[in-house]
Amino acid sequence: MDAGNTQLLERLYEAFDRRDGDAMAACYAPDARFNDPVFGDLSGEQAGAMWRMLTGRATDLGVELLEHRADESSGSAHWVARYTFTQTGRAVVNDVHAGFRFGGGLITEHIDRFSFWRWSRQALGTPGVALGWTPLLRRKVGANARAGLDAYMAR
Repeated sequence: MDAGNTQLLERLYEAFDRRDGDAMAACYAPDARFNDPVFGDLSGEQAGAMWRMLTGRATDLGVELLEHRADESSGSAHWVARYTFTQTGRAVVNDVHAGFRFGGGLITEHIDRFSFWRWSRQALGTPGVALGWTPLLRRKVGANARAGLDAYMAR
């Protein structure tokens, strides 16, 4: 167990719960990599920008860190986010398992895993129920998410 990296994960999720995207971004190395089922692969400043964008939009976000562990090079977390998906106004409870790599006291790699179909049923309603298991909807949602991030970063 590495106390510094354990505290780093705690800082990340406490900042997430406070909707503090700047504090979240400060937990990442400049060349960090991020991946999840919605945004896909992000690198460098994209991860921090994603957190700033998401926390900036959130009106009722709550994040609970259920479990976490870290050693000198890697870690994991189990966390739950509760929020309203702004594009549809639908309530979402997203149960996420995360894996991490660390270097220099910062996150160098962060991979979030969750059921895209479960997420899409909640966030999108009927289209998510009918098509959430298909690659077509996953690509469309991912493309929209990336376009939103690109627009946010261009500002």
